[in-house]
Order: sequence, then C-alpha cells, then structure tokens
Amino acid sequence: MFNYLEPPNAFYQFERIYSAVQWQKKQKWICDYLANQRPDIIGFQEVFSIKSLKELVQANGYQFFSVIDEPEVIDDFIYKSPVVALASRHPIIETTTIKPDLMLAQSIGLSKEFSFSRKVLRATIAIPHLGCCDCYVVHFKSKRPMIEFNEQQVNLSAEQVVIEHLKAEVAGSWGSSIQRGSEATLLLTDMISRREKTQYPMVLMGDYNNNLTDGVLSQLLTNSLRLVPQTDYQLYLEKYCLNDAWHLYHKALSNEVNSSDELLSVKRTPTHYFAGSGEVIDYLLLSCEFDASYHGSLYQVTDYHVYDRHLINPIFERDGESTDHAPISVTLTLRA
Repeated sequence: MFNYLEPPNAFYQFERIYSAVQWQKKQKWICDYLANQRPDIIGFQEVFSIKSLKELVQANGYQFFSVIDEPEVIDDFIYKSPVVALASRHPIIETTTIKPDLMLAQSIGLSKEFSFSRKVLRATIAIPHLGCCDCYVVHFKSKRPMIEFNEQQVNLSAEQVVIEHLKAEVAGSWGSSIQRGSEATLLLTDMISRREKTQYPMVLMGDYNNNLTDGVLSQLLTNSLRLVPQTDYQLYLEKYCLNDAWHLYHKALSNEVNSSDELLSVKRTPTHYFAGSGEVIDYLLLSCEFDASYHGSLYQVTDYHVYDRHLINPIFERDGESTDHAPISVTLTLRA
C-alpha cells in the first residue's frame, strides 16, 4: 500500500502527510486496481489507516475484512509500524495471528524473546468447491540494516567514518537477513503443524523482501528430506510443502505450448525495482491442492499476472500516489 495513512496524520516524520488531492488519488488508484483485476481475496501491506481501508474495500464489493494488529503512534499524529490486512469476497471463518514457537526459536540460536517484525495474519476462508482454506499475509523484515552508525556521536577521521559505516552495514544487513529468514522458518513450521491438525489448503502471500533463491528464504520451498528413503516419505511430504504459483503456472503452460522456444520466452517479471534493477520479492505460495500434477488437486493455476504499469510506464495523474511494488495475482481454475 506504500504508506496508506489518511491525512492529517503523518507516517514516520511530521512532514510526511498526504494532501487532500494526494489522498484522493491514492484511494482512486486502489479502487481502479480492484475494479480492473477483481481479485476474490487480496492481502495488503503497509496499512496505517485500518478503518479507512475497510470502508474502501467494502465499497468495492469486499464484504469480509481482517486485520490482527494496529500501527504504533509515535506522537499525537505521527505513525510507524504499519500492519497487514486481508479482504475477501468469500466468508472469513476465523482470523488470528501467528505466534512463534519460542522453544524452537531458542533451539536454533534465537532469543527467547524472538518476535516477528510485523505480525503475520492468518485468515481461514470458505472458498467454493474447496472448503476452508488458510490464507496467510506476511511482510517479512526488510533488508534495511538493523544497525546504524551515528557519526555525530564521535570525532573520527574520514577513513574511520567509512570503516564504521562499513561494519554497521555488514553486521546490520546480516542481522536483518537472520530476522527475515527466522520469520520464514518459524512461520513455515507453524503452518505445517496447522496443516497436520486441520488438513486445510494453504496460501501464503505478501512482501517477502527477498527472493526465494539466495538461501535466506529458500526453506519456504523445501520439497525433499535428507536421510529418509524416498519411498517412505514422498506421498506424505508433498501434502505439507508449498509451491511457487509462478512455477505452477509455468508447469501448466508447458503442457499447452508446443514449442520449447515459446516456453523459454516466458520470463518472470520483477515485482520491485531498486537502483534501476528489478527483482522478485513478492510471492504467492500454494499448497498441493492447487498443483495440477498432484493427484488430489482441485484447482490449477491458469494465469499469473504482475500489475506493473505504474512502475515501468507511470502516468503521474494516474499513478502518482500508487505503490512501489507490483501486485501479483493468480487465476485458479476448478479442474474438470
């Protein structure tokens, strides 16, 4: 949502306040997106004004809305720590937040006070033909270094200032990676336990602030076990694993196209740009019920769309108060 905060409130600093025109433009952009894409279920990040967002989505046909946290007020009108939310056209049966398993956290070297940087939302939604489905909305820890060096506090040479900034950058960035990776790990283990108990299908959506290939979050796509004979575990394992919706779409596409060249030409679109470079950091992960190759699947991914025109070809009047991410959506089609 890129700082969804109704004026005259400010986000982070007192001068960061939307004008009436800017706020109207931001709300219109969201309404236009909902009208154009028409998602049945949608997750939000960076929500400050909860009541305003609930009213906006309800006016656009989303009867059901969930949130499990509130932003923090620094001063009378200055806010920080935005939250996640979810809107749905289908009934939300239950909403809760995920609490990390602190015994497990300590066993992997984390503090007994470990917590998610932003609370994770789980909404159980009654989806046609599928029944209850657990939908998770996340906003994992950003790559912003956890340590910042304040050069105003000490009298250092120019070289020493660079050295101290470098050490803070190296250690602080790794600290953020540890937090982000730990959040993903503890969430996934909780999802597995929940799946064992309820057997509900799973959807994990949001801003991961990381790709899934560099090792920090790769555990979210674990699909094999070490030291366990394959004949003993494969039938059980796939029920508890998550699949990248893009890969499921690509797999379905490979069954439709006749040319390998045509398939290879389908490239994954970035969801975020920084310093002129694009990367995929927003994902939809799905359980096996949405994988057409799984014998018990009910739906399959028939389309995968990245809404990025406001990033690659922005028009100020239309996109001036949009978002710095490209929302992704998938079409799930009931299998015959």
